[in-house]
Amino acid sequence: MRSFRSLVERQIAKARAAGQLRGLKGEGAPLPDRPVETSEDAALSTGMRIMAEAGVLPAEFKLKKQLDAARQTYAKAADDEARKAAMRILADLELRYEIAREARRKFMS
Repeated sequence: MRSFRSLVERQIAKARAAGQLRGLKGEGAPLPDRPVETSEDAALSTGMRIMAEAGVLPAEFKLKKQLDAARQTYAKAADDEARKAAMRILADLELRYEIAREARRKFMS
């Protein structure tokens, strides 16, 4: 770990000396506040932030948005038939969301 950190520091110093770190987006501005969630580690949070900045949305996040919308639809359902239909959609989305989360966990471990 120490040798990797030393390598990274040398590469940063080399890039700085060559002027490759000038004119970058956000140069001179304070770092944005990006707290790491306590349930996730820093590497995962960083990876998610990088993907979000690149405009890439993992399937897990898309499903989470759909799941939230389906929950609202279920809560607003007027009759039993509408609630049953909403519950079917909700159950399917919950299953797909949990599968996506488990796949990410297995991939990251």
